[in-house]
Amino acid sequence: MNEINSRRLLKEDYTKSCKDLAVYLLGKTLIRQLENGELLKGKIVETECYLGGEDKASHSYNGKVTKRNEPMYMPSGTTYVYVLYFGYHCLNISSEEPGACVLIRSLEVVSGREVMEQLRVAKIKNISKTIKTTDLCNGPSKLCIAMDITRESLNKFDLTNPYNSQMWIEEQESDEEMAVINTSRIGLGPSAEEWKAAPLRYYILNNKNVSKRDKKAEKELMFLY
Repeated sequence: MNEINSRRLLKEDYTKSCKDLAVYLLGKTLIRQLENGELLKGKIVETECYLGGEDKASHSYNGKVTKRNEPMYMPSGTTYVYVLYFGYHCLNISSEEPGACVLIRSLEVVSGREVMEQLRVAKIKNISKTIKTTDLCNGPSKLCIAMDITRESLNKFDLTNPYNSQMWIEEQESDEEMAVINTSRIGLGPSAEEWKAAPLRYYILNNKNVSKRDKKAEKELMFLY
C-alpha cells in the first residue's frame, strides 16, 4: 500500500483572496483534536464567500467593525466562529482582504464518525435513530456540532500556527481530479436579496455530503466536459 503524504497548511497557504481561498480549501482535511486526544477528521467539500465591503450578506458589510466580527479583520487563517439562533455555530476562516472570510459549509467524514454522531445526537432532543454518515456534517452548524467547534473554544483561533493542537487543516497528495461547482449562496436574509444570485458558493461535483446541489450548474459543467 502506498503511503499518503500530508502536510499542515501554513500562513502562506491562507494568504489568498476570499474567492481563491474558498476554492483552495476544497478537498483539504479539517482536523479537530478533542481534550481526550480523539482526532476528528472531515474533508472540506463545500465553502461559501463573504466579501465584506458591498456584500450585504456579510457581517462586515460597508466596513462595519464590531466586537463580534473582529476575526474577519484579523490575519488570514484566523477562525471566525459566530452563534446563530438556538445556540448553533458556524465556522469561518479569514482571507487576505480585511473583513472577508470563507464559511465552511460541509464536510465529508474521514475519521471519528462514532464520536461525531454522539455529539450530534446529544444536541437533538427525542432522537431515537442513528444519523446517516452523509448527514453528519452536511451543513455549517451540523459540522460544528459534530466537530465540537464553539465560539467559546475556537473563535479567533490561529490555524496557521504549526504548533497548535486543537484544530488545523491538512492537504494530502492526490492524483484525483476534482470538478468544482460555482453557484449561489444559501439562506440569505431579505436585506441581502440582490446578493442571492451572486456565485459565491463552491462545492465538489458529485460529492454526496454537499448541503444543497445546483443541478442546473452541474449540467452546464458536465456539458463542458
